[in-house]
Amino acid sequence: MASIIETGGKQYLVKTGDKIQVEKLIGQAGDVVKFDKVLFSGGKIGKPTISGTIVEGKILKQDRGDKVHVLKYKAKSKYRRKIGHRQHYTEVEITKA
Repeated sequence: MASIIETGGKQYLVKTGDKIQVEKLIGQAGDVVKFDKVLFSGGKIGKPTISGTIVEGKILKQDRGDKVHVLKYKAKSKYRRKIGHRQHYTEVEITKA
């Protein structure tokens, strides 16, 4: 059964056994996390969410993504800057959808 959950300002289509990467959640590897903002589940559509429905998952790891390079450049003024950013994320395995 597929469900649509919302976490970190994004929506994810999940099924039992799926592994997803979401914005960083509080917890350690092995902890159980519950998503209570369920927008769709089993043919029921929430307005905006389905009350009383919970999707559960297990945290697999806390990690950082690949580096994204940001370049700033202004013509004719010898201005160049290069910075990098690595976004934190949490990998979650859905145990109950």
